[in-house]
Amino acid sequence: MKFGTKAIHAGIEPDPSTGAIMTPIFQTSTYVQKSPGDHKGFEYSRTHNPTRTALQNNLAALENGKHGLCFSSGLGAIDAIIKLLHPGDEVISTNDIYGGSYRIFTKVFEKYGIKFHFISMEEPQNIEKYINEKTKLIWAETPTNPMMNIIDIEEIGKVAKKHKILFGVDNTFATPFLQNPLDLGADLVMHSVTKYLGGHSDVVMGALVVNDDQLAGQLAFIQNACGATPGPQDCFLVLRGIKTLHIRMERHCQNGKAIAEFLKTQEKVDKVFWPGFEDHPNHDIAKKQMRDFGGMISFTIKGNKIEDATKVLENLHYFSLAESLGGVESLCGHPASMTHASIPKEEREKVGLVDSLIRLSVGIEDVEDLKSDLAAALSKIK
Repeated sequence: MKFGTKAIHAGIEPDPSTGAIMTPIFQTSTYVQKSPGDHKGFEYSRTHNPTRTALQNNLAALENGKHGLCFSSGLGAIDAIIKLLHPGDEVISTNDIYGGSYRIFTKVFEKYGIKFHFISMEEPQNIEKYINEKTKLIWAETPTNPMMNIIDIEEIGKVAKKHKILFGVDNTFATPFLQNPLDLGADLVMHSVTKYLGGHSDVVMGALVVNDDQLAGQLAFIQNACGATPGPQDCFLVLRGIKTLHIRMERHCQNGKAIAEFLKTQEKVDKVFWPGFEDHPNHDIAKKQMRDFGGMISFTIKGNKIEDATKVLENLHYFSLAESLGGVESLCGHPASMTHASIPKEEREKVGLVDSLIRLSVGIEDVEDLKSDLAAALSKIK
């Protein structure tokens, strides 16, 4: 199946009892057994639920993987990954990372004796100097949040395989429509399903996709034992959202390109971060591993004054000021005070996340309206 067909059909079967084409919402906590242990594959809905199973199979197919696992949030999925480790183990993570990931690594898991190294991964060979016998996981985002840095998945996959280290990729910004890390050498892929996969700003969910049977078994054990599983209503909503993922992503990419190019022409804008620009760091890697460049853009204001960024954000109309991203509607945010506030200022600024940085999640509205919105808001800066 090609991608658009997978989005609609992979892992989805008509309900055998009624023929319903949409996967039913199995709103049940438990399942009747004929005798102890004699059941139809379902015992308790924390462990398995038919609606969730359909979604997990669909997500696995989209990422060209064998096993999908859904969690109650993206951080629930990351939590399960780190629980594969033991005290004394070490993780090498990209230094430009979602603030929630940084927070769970440093504020939750460091106190259990797991050590995290936050480094630039734009040059894959930079990783090897941090590897030792305690290194058990390499963690990457690409494009990164919010600086849109591009990391060469295939090259880091080679480093991970050479040293027999687990390699995970947060694929939230790209989605499986634009990029498939498992095909490039990653061991596991993580999504904040809340974002583009759900696509309508009405669900909070996370997911993991893997190929290795043993790894899938370990993660499924943690999923069930720790209980961060989503409900069937949310799984239904994501299944519905995924059916239009390919056409939504085409429009996000189209609008993203237009807005990135528009911002470059604005005299009050300093830098624009979007992987589609030829002068964007590692643009050639983005061209190699992505099918298009997405709808996420960050930019800074000349003079780097937080009050100027605030003025712009307060005066946008179609770009709603809100946490999150990836919905059909355009969103804007101020990472330094919102999504990345948990990262210390000095660490943020090392990667370029300055006070005037604004992050845009470009939606699927008419792009001329979005341009007018940005122009009007930028005109408020004196």
